[in-house]
Amino acid sequence: MDSKIIVIIPAFNEENAVGKVVSAIPKDWVKEIVVVNNNSTDKTREAAEQEGALVLDQPIKGYGNACLKGIEYVKSKDENPDVIVFLDADYSDYPEQLPELVKPILEEKMDMVIGSRALGEREGGSMTFPQVFGNWLATRLIRLFYGYQFTDLGPFRAIRWEKLMEINMQDKTFGWTVEMQVKAAKMKMKCTEVPMAYRNRIGKSKVSGTVYGTVMAGYKILYTIFKYL
Repeated sequence: MDSKIIVIIPAFNEENAVGKVVSAIPKDWVKEIVVVNNNSTDKTREAAEQEGALVLDQPIKGYGNACLKGIEYVKSKDENPDVIVFLDADYSDYPEQLPELVKPILEEKMDMVIGSRALGEREGGSMTFPQVFGNWLATRLIRLFYGYQFTDLGPFRAIRWEKLMEINMQDKTFGWTVEMQVKAAKMKMKCTEVPMAYRNRIGKSKVSGTVYGTVMAGYKILYTIFKYL
């Protein structure tokens, strides 16, 4: 694989899953795997390092904070990558599908690709009703206000490095994925989706697994969609 692809994996207390995620990424497709340890209190760092990932520490909690830490590291490198892939650490996605995710960028000149769980095969119980409804509502609103057709706010996604820099991501918590899609739509970037399989995560979700997380994520997603109008 000639293209330089770096994978960024935000991880908060995922000692039982993150090693499986890193291990399953097709190594011949990526230049580097960066796990951002987001104030974990378990052995997330050790599990990721054991599988060969570079581990960064981000003590300030927040999904966006962890992703921004990974981007900061990539910026500091002497050579820019071609593509950044974002992937969750809970083993709900199938890292083996990374080639399918990046091919539209490498072969069809796309700027961003969302791995869509709505278009793919989902294991029973892998997404809660609030997650499914939230994605449905958010993508309908993006279509209504920004004219772009998405089916999911899936965390497994790929984007050209220079386009990620243009987007200038800011969100530090729950609004990360929707901010990227809203800004890409507003900037008329070439976006597409590919079907992604999805399974029950290892362990309990820190967002959809709690009432507080579900409510705050929903609020932040809607706030972000209207913020950039």
